[in-house]
Amino acid sequence: MTLTTTDPRTGDATDSGIEPTTAEEVAAIAQAAHDAFLDLRTRPRAWRADLLRGCADALEARRPELVAIAGAETGLAPARLEGELTRTTTQLRMFADAVDEGSYLEAAIDHAGPTPMGPGPDIRRMLVPLGPVAVFGSSNFPFAFSVPGGDTASALAAGNPIVAKAHSSHPGTSRIAFEALAAGVEAAGGPAGTVGIVYGQPAGTALVADPRIAAVGFTGSLTTGRILLDVIEGRERPIPFYGELASVNPLVVTPGAVATRGAAIAEGLFASVTGSAGQLCTKPGIAFVPAGAEGDAVVDAVVSLARDAAAQPLLNGRIHASFDEIRTRLVDDGAARELVAPVAAPEGYGMSPAVLEIDATAVTPAATEEAFGPLVVLVRYRDLAEVTAALDAVPDSLTATLHVEDAELGALAGFAADLADRAGRLVVNGYPTGVRVSWAQHHGGPWPATNTLHTSVGMTAIRRFLRPFAWQDAPAALLPVELQDADPGIPRRIDGSLVLPSTLTA
Repeated sequence: MTLTTTDPRTGDATDSGIEPTTAEEVAAIAQAAHDAFLDLRTRPRAWRADLLRGCADALEARRPELVAIAGAETGLAPARLEGELTRTTTQLRMFADAVDEGSYLEAAIDHAGPTPMGPGPDIRRMLVPLGPVAVFGSSNFPFAFSVPGGDTASALAAGNPIVAKAHSSHPGTSRIAFEALAAGVEAAGGPAGTVGIVYGQPAGTALVADPRIAAVGFTGSLTTGRILLDVIEGRERPIPFYGELASVNPLVVTPGAVATRGAAIAEGLFASVTGSAGQLCTKPGIAFVPAGAEGDAVVDAVVSLARDAAAQPLLNGRIHASFDEIRTRLVDDGAARELVAPVAAPEGYGMSPAVLEIDATAVTPAATEEAFGPLVVLVRYRDLAEVTAALDAVPDSLTATLHVEDAELGALAGFAADLADRAGRLVVNGYPTGVRVSWAQHHGGPWPATNTLHTSVGMTAIRRFLRPFAWQDAPAALLPVELQDADPGIPRRIDGSLVLPSTLTA
């Protein structure tokens, strides 16, 4: 039986023509990836950088086709998809630049010689690739967090083949993106198993269990993440699981901020909550607003914007049903008051925004469940001690946001530090949606936001798919070029001192 694909704008399902991948096919794909790994780890960095750029070019060549089919499978607007595809090709090229630059290898050389504890051997260390990586595509980012996305780019940059598990919501988009990547690999002369793809939930489970898979990159629900973690625990040899799982992303507005720019904050908050129909992992799902007239004005503005907003399609039927179920549960079990009830679109999975309100003293874990969609819980507080107590009921998140005036900063230093302890990124006087791809970015956070200390966005995401390895008293013929005595053109730490390549010091 072939897989179906559904247009969330209409609810119409069609045959994708794609067969679920059998267990035997998964094993063959994993073997091809393992064989490719034995080849890829011997390739020079310059070749790998060219591969990444070639994959970006191949995606660009199919841009109109990719945007069209992704729109039909996700309901996301063309402008959003165009921007996301640009982000995807850009990060492939940025990883290519990082591979050329080479500092990510953490190359270090300690020459043999005397030490305070006696003669020391020659030790040379750098990061080396892990092996084939399973990449699980997400529903809400059909490009940037799916088959050609950040996990794929960082794993390939590290020197690993990837096997993508296509998301069931956009199998057609996944297939075309895979074809583009495969074309990029072929043009670069890479082994066929450098990129692979499987379809269907059983295939995803079999892929994670396959002993040839060395790591997993996952963006999705906490429930599915736990299932895959259980599969990994059942392996004879457990492997790293890098999961982005759930996030509520608290936003706190101080009294000074609400008095100075309450109207602007209301507009910015609403835009952040409803962007991409609220289906962003960094959506601020819970916002703390001071009690009193100035806070009331912010709430009233958000309510007015929500009532005037049209329905936007949610990604699939499961998310649509879950959104309404969670919203009802938040009202029934969380002591929240519904200020704006969502309105369903006449067809498909469309839903307009929902706004709930709750007193800070009534916030419980039941009131802070992540609702994937255009919903925000406004928490009214009288002092920051109430905010701190309420935050104890909020799961740790990818982000925490603080809207504050300069005059308040001195008194709020401790509160800001406490807020930072609960997240992986602190946003000040801005909004957490719209994650920049850069060297300094960190897209991660304490459990249950992720189960890792690493980022899944930005150049340091490559660190997830590398392991440290040291050579002791090894002859030059056994050393990678980056650890030989001749300048390889990358930064290195030699006998404790950072040494820049001659191209930078000349």
